Amino acid sequence: MRVIEQQDATRPLAEYAAEIRSGAIVVTDHGHPVAALVPLDDADMETVKLSSAPQFMRLIEQARLAAKIEGGISAAEIRQRIE
Repeated sequence: MRVIEQQDATRPLAEYAAEIRSGAIVVTDHGHPVAALVPLDDADMETVKLSSAPQFMRLIEQARLAAKIEGGISAAEIRQRIE
């Protein structure tokens, strides 16, 4: 992972994007992370859009909490019910 201060990130975005195969690039503002360029291996556009959608992330967190509190069904049990 490489860290670069926002005011020093003066090259074109395409140049930074070409470098992320060797690791993420984190952009900071006075040492605090504000953005990151990370490789998206095996990700489609829908996955990227959903992972950054606050409403979708709230739904996921609610579902995780409900499963933790109420219990859930294992993947094996789901497959057994479907078959």
